[in-house]
Amino acid sequence: MELIQRPRRLRGSDAVRRLCRETRMSPDSLIYPIFVDETLKGVRPIEALPGQNHYGLDSVHLAVEECLAAGVNHCILFGLPATKDAVGSSAWAEDEVVQQAIRSIKAKYPDFYVITDVCMCEYTDHGHCGILHGHEVDNDKTLEVLAKTALSHVQAGADMVAPSDMMDGRVAAIRAALDEHGYTGIPIMAYSAKYASAFYGPFRSAAGSAPSFGDRKGYQMDPHNGREALKECALDIEEGADIIMVKPALSYLDVIRACSEAYDVPMCAYQVSGEYAMIKATAAAGLIDEYRILCESAVSIFRAGANMLITYYAKELAEAIRKGDIG
Repeated sequence: MELIQRPRRLRGSDAVRRLCRETRMSPDSLIYPIFVDETLKGVRPIEALPGQNHYGLDSVHLAVEECLAAGVNHCILFGLPATKDAVGSSAWAEDEVVQQAIRSIKAKYPDFYVITDVCMCEYTDHGHCGILHGHEVDNDKTLEVLAKTALSHVQAGADMVAPSDMMDGRVAAIRAALDEHGYTGIPIMAYSAKYASAFYGPFRSAAGSAPSFGDRKGYQMDPHNGREALKECALDIEEGADIIMVKPALSYLDVIRACSEAYDVPMCAYQVSGEYAMIKATAAAGLIDEYRILCESAVSIFRAGANMLITYYAKELAEAIRKGDIG
């Protein structure tokens, strides 16, 4: 009898399928975004992101408690300040929203890992990611305020900083500022390949960070370009980035794959607000199985080469991993 290879032998039961999985996931690889609003008391649902909330400084610990209960031990913080100005000065002030949130979290949960988003768009009254010169963002002037912001987060107790602004040279500027003040052990997660994407809409509503004029195509990447992402990642690594990132995730799986294969540093992906909102809306319409889709989409990102994932579904994914449905 002719020998027949039968790959189906390794698909015949749940036990053997789990044994032979090529892609492995862990709750330790999940990062949950937390929005903290300086003007808020308590908790307020985010209309643009069903199932997500704004937290006040008095309630941010509740978000952490939910993460820990689900087995998620990492967050990334986004701040909504009470006041904004042209240079985003509330981004680096010692007693501003992110700095206070870090101290609040660390006072109750010192081992919970806090990453902070470093950008100016939530703090400037024009909504762009840096200091303006006319109607253009001045790259080099912005570097100084990004470095001050990152330093202030670390001084407040942040475990890692994640610059998302896409200014040239910002990783080097932040690394220099941290090292100068003795924070040589603080890692930098660089939003290295951040595309000028339409998938950011719900986040901009949630964070109050939409630009008041124009767009961000002058500093975020053109979605047509893949090889450029390799260049951006290489530059960030040369400047001292410890982790690189591709954002968004699902429409850029090819970029995740290319960058993860090219560079021997950890790769993060960000499953952004528009990706989350589309799953939520389609599930609410009764057209898909939300649980299966959120699991399958996350697996695809890790299969493409991501080592970690920022996602609004972090808690649900941690439970899916615990149950053995994925991971």
